[in-house]
Amino acid sequence: MRSPTVSAHFVALRQPLPRGRHQWPGEAGSMVSQAQSVGAAGGVRALLRIEGAAVFAVALAAYAQFGAGWGTFALWLLVPDLSLLGYLAGQRVGALLYNAAHSYAGPVLLLALGLFAAMPWAVAGSLIWLVHIGLDRALGYGLKYAAGFAFTHLGRIGKADPW
Repeated sequence: MRSPTVSAHFVALRQPLPRGRHQWPGEAGSMVSQAQSVGAAGGVRALLRIEGAAVFAVALAAYAQFGAGWGTFALWLLVPDLSLLGYLAGQRVGALLYNAAHSYAGPVLLLALGLFAAMPWAVAGSLIWLVHIGLDRALGYGLKYAAGFAFTHLGRIGKADPW
């Protein structure tokens, strides 16, 4: 008897999710519990928060050197938090929008654009954005899980449930 081709093994491994199951932590019938989506702890959490503080300090120093003035800085500093409005559409949408606005990818790409295309406004904007993200991470506000705003990659925000 001939063994199946290699590709047949991959096709056989793809199984649909059981009915009523979701991949989002904490949802009814989820295969991932809220306890499993706790996030970083201990030394890893401390390291990630120190990393955020370093990004905050370096981006702030760079803005002081190359920025567009402190009025512009104050005006744009909290703009990434407008992504919190996504939570009005639900936890999944809120987490998606928050994570898009609080990931390092966006400001780093904007910084590259500003440097390579000689666009000072893009450099200033990316540095303000990096300051915001770095401060959030240093304070413990990490990327969000769809289980709820309090569930981040840096651990749970706020007091733990007493039961």
